[in-house]
Amino acid sequence: MPPVPVPPPPPFDPELAATLEPVKDALRPGLTPDEITTVRQGPGLELLDLIDVTMGGAFEAEDRTVPGPDGAPDVSLLICRPTSAAPATPLPVIYHVHGGGMVVGNNRAGVDGPLAWAHELGAVVVSVEYRLAPEHPHPAPIDDVYAGLLWTACHAGEIGGDPDRIIITGASAGGGLAAALALLLRDRQGPPVIGQLLMYPMLDDRNDTVSAHQMAGVGAWDRTANETGWTALLGDRRGGPDVSPYAAPARATDLSGLPPAFLDVGSAETFRDEVVEYASRIWRCGGVAELHVWPGGFHGFDGFVPHAALSRTARASHLNWLRRLLRAPQDHQAHK
Repeated sequence: MPPVPVPPPPPFDPELAATLEPVKDALRPGLTPDEITTVRQGPGLELLDLIDVTMGGAFEAEDRTVPGPDGAPDVSLLICRPTSAAPATPLPVIYHVHGGGMVVGNNRAGVDGPLAWAHELGAVVVSVEYRLAPEHPHPAPIDDVYAGLLWTACHAGEIGGDPDRIIITGASAGGGLAAALALLLRDRQGPPVIGQLLMYPMLDDRNDTVSAHQMAGVGAWDRTANETGWTALLGDRRGGPDVSPYAAPARATDLSGLPPAFLDVGSAETFRDEVVEYASRIWRCGGVAELHVWPGGFHGFDGFVPHAALSRTARASHLNWLRRLLRAPQDHQAHK
């Protein structure tokens, strides 16, 4: 039987496409295993160190090392507290997991978004650094993320936060790890979190959806790069029958009992179909999820082109969801 032809990809949003066109050759969406070291040594990580995590003095920033998983190294947390907060008023905590395809990045990567939310909402940001694959395959990354969350919940008062108002978030690989963290907290009956904000999350190691095939060689993260990231994390297990949902949340058979979720994804990106399916399965299990599929958005578009109209709309939706979540009655939010 001949293979089913792959349909053409959806078009990019015109404003995004105009910005992408001059840099498409340099962007090179198909990361391969032998390029991981080169990417890690590139200028991107040096630029992360230049980010003003105080936002001009709006936050007091601290790097703190906390106990890691049993028998593993300690975990590094970036903790940012609003300088204007009243000392006796515990604030919501935004617990951030960085992206980077499981293979690159640190706790500065992508933290500008959570800091912007926290500045608007009056919240503490805790951004966790985790061990990277392939040197540290699953379960090392999620174990580090879980250890950082446990410390944050236990020491929330110490950092000015409210242990009963913790929100977990991440983009791309960080979104996948945040989704896995929600599953792990549910299954281990860990500290409750009131919501999970998952931005174009990396959820499914099988890498075989229509959107994964449509976007091969296109955009910012394609099927080749996705295979590289998942293989770094899982090795020969990638795509096989025994992958843990704490590695690839799409493998979970039960998505009930999770905190309310916000998920978004571009229509023109690799992760589109797995994100839509994950939201649908949350609904089928009786859960709460808000899903946005941004027309013509490529992977990470709101970070690459933050001033585009579609990016501004997407970023506003994140903040609006957080506002609604924090105003909702707490006993209806936290999973127990």
